[in-house]
Amino acid sequence: MSRNRAAKGLMILILCSLQGCFSPMALDHAVIEYDKTTADILSKLLLLNVARAHQHQPMHFTGVSNIAATFNFQFNAGATPAFTGDVGSLMTPVFGGTVSENPTISIVPIEGEEFTRRLLTPLQESKLTMLLRQGADVDLILRLLAGELRIYSGEHSGVYLNRPSDSVGYQLFRQAVLHLSAIQDKHTLFVEPLLFDQYWTLPAESLTPEQMSELQKNYKVDYQLDSKQVTLSKRSVGRILLTNYDPAILSNDERIRLHEEADQYADNDVSVDIRAGYPGGEWPIHGVFRLRSFHNVLNFIGRSISDEPEYAVVKHAKTPIVSQNPVYTMALSLSEHELADTDISVQFGDWYYALKPERGYQWNREGFQLLCQIFQMTMTELAQKGAPAITIAK
Repeated sequence: MSRNRAAKGLMILILCSLQGCFSPMALDHAVIEYDKTTADILSKLLLLNVARAHQHQPMHFTGVSNIAATFNFQFNAGATPAFTGDVGSLMTPVFGGTVSENPTISIVPIEGEEFTRRLLTPLQESKLTMLLRQGADVDLILRLLAGELRIYSGEHSGVYLNRPSDSVGYQLFRQAVLHLSAIQDKHTLFVEPLLFDQYWTLPAESLTPEQMSELQKNYKVDYQLDSKQVTLSKRSVGRILLTNYDPAILSNDERIRLHEEADQYADNDVSVDIRAGYPGGEWPIHGVFRLRSFHNVLNFIGRSISDEPEYAVVKHAKTPIVSQNPVYTMALSLSEHELADTDISVQFGDWYYALKPERGYQWNREGFQLLCQIFQMTMTELAQKGAPAITIAK
C-alpha cells in the first residue's frame, strides 16, 4: 500500500516537472519558426518584385507589422482504481495535457506615402556610408545603388550612366567602381565626413555678459584684449567623402572648400576625391556618385535578366589587379520549370526565378544579402494610420 502511494507521488512530481520543461521548449520552437518564416517572406518578396520588374509589372510590397501569439499549456493528473476485479486496491495514475497556440498576424500593404518614401525616394549618402563601414564591397554597393557617375575634372569629365544600354558610360562607370575596389582591397579607402572648424569674430562691446555666457554653451569663446574682439569657433561635421587619403591631413580651409562644393549637390550624391600621390592615385577621380531609389535598384536587376543584360568590362589600364569582377551585379536563374538546389525561388507568371548558384566567392548571395539590408534600412513604422491592414488569426 505504501509503495503504491510512493509510486503515485513520484509519478505526479515527474509529470509536473515535465510541464515546466515543456512550456519553454514549445515557446522556443515557435519563436524560431516565426523568425525563419518572416525572413523567408522578405527574401521572396524581394525576388518577386525583381520578377515583376523583369515582366514590366507594377511592384508591390506587403509587410508583416505584428505577430502576437498566445500559448495555453494545460496539465491534469489523477489516479483511478485498476481493473483488478472484486478484490485489491491497486491504483493507476491518470494524466493528460494540452498545448494550444493562437497567433494573430497583422499584414500591412506598403502604399501611398509609405511607398513613396521607402521605394521611390533616392537613397541618401548616409545609407551608403553605413554599409561601407560594415565592410561591404564598395564595387558591389555602387553597382547596386549608384545610377550614374559625374566626373568634374580630368580627361574623363562627363556623366556616365550605370546602364548597359549606354555602352560608353557603363564601361567607364564599371571601371571607376573597380578602381575604388582596388583601393579598398589595400585598406586605403576612406569613407569619412569632413570635419572642420568655423570661426566668427564679433566686437566685444556688442555682447552682454549674459549673451557671452550663453554663447559658451555652444561655441569656444576666445576674448582678445588688445583688439577688444571675441572670436567664436565651432567644430562642424560636413558631407561624406570617398577618398584615397585621410581627410584629416588637409588644412581646415581645404576641408571647408570640399564641404561647400559637396553641399551644392543633392542628398543622394556621394562625393569622391581620388588624388594623385596616394594609393590608387594613378587615375585621379573627382566627382559624385548619384544614388538611385530602391525601386530603380530592383528595376535595374530585373532589366538585366533579358532587356539590358550586363556584359564583361575589363579594368582600367591604371587600375591594379582586383579580386572580383563578375559580369552581373546579381545573376538570376530563369526557368519554365521549378528550379532545384535553390534556397529561395519564386514563381511569377509562367517563370521561376532564383539566385544563380556560384563556386568560390558567393557574389550573388552577398548581393542579395545587401539588397535585404538596404530594404530594411528604408524601414519605417508599418502600422500607419489609414493603411488597409489585414489581420489573420490562425
